[in-house]
Amino acid sequence: MKKHKYKINFLIKPKDKLIIKFKIYDLYIELKALITRLYIQIYRKPYIFLSGIIQPLLWMILFGSLFQNAPINLLETYDIKYGEFLSPGIIIFTTFTGSINSGLTIIFDREFGFLNKLLISPIKYKITFLLSLIFYIWILTNLQIFTIITFSIHLFNHIINITIIKTILYITTLIIINIASISIYIAFILPGHIEFLAFIFLINLPTLFCSTALAPLSFMPYWLQIIVSINPLTYCIEIIRNISINNNLNIIKTLLFTLNINQTICLLILINFISLIIINNIVKYKFD
Repeated sequence: MKKHKYKINFLIKPKDKLIIKFKIYDLYIELKALITRLYIQIYRKPYIFLSGIIQPLLWMILFGSLFQNAPINLLETYDIKYGEFLSPGIIIFTTFTGSINSGLTIIFDREFGFLNKLLISPIKYKITFLLSLIFYIWILTNLQIFTIITFSIHLFNHIINITIIKTILYITTLIIINIASISIYIAFILPGHIEFLAFIFLINLPTLFCSTALAPLSFMPYWLQIIVSINPLTYCIEIIRNISINNNLNIIKTLLFTLNINQTICLLILINFISLIIINNIVKYKFD
């Protein structure tokens, strides 16, 4: 009797849901590895995190003390002390400073040779390199913001509820995504950390003073009011200020624009979307 051997071929086609599930898992693994590396650096050098908290607190305490005896009705329609007026500006300035420094990680990785190891590593999704930095900066910056809010409540008896905190986190998240993306783009362009630090010093304080973080719009000369009206941080500051002080959704009327909170958020989302697309293409180009 002859034994017949039958060769059976099985064709297994995974469903789309299964493929998407594995892609999300791979993306999660890559993000976790890159973010863990960044937090190990903070654990080894905690002064980086502490300096990011101390600097805005010094600004808030010193400027709040400097103008604490200013007349209450001097700050336009705000019936508050200067410390309460200053707190939203310090929150946005802290967010901007932390985000603009995110490119330093790429600069130092390139100078120490670690970036070359990342470039030849089997990373499937190049966008994880960008997302890990943004998420890392987001966590650190929000910890700094919560510290500022806590001190603001203690120093100025500032009343802040959960709704205000949610709005603050939403606005600061949009700023972090946008500014961190720009910082990463600048880091790929500039040759070293000296040039990058020079860029930060050049843009940091002018951005602060060209906004309503420290003073109302009416205090400024006409030419500065035009610059302040162009600065997107001005509208972010005024959103948080109006919600936390007046508990409304109105926005200031500048020389150029009059926007409410919904229009400002839509504008920030559009800017973030464009920034992420541009920076993602740059990161892919550098990896390839």
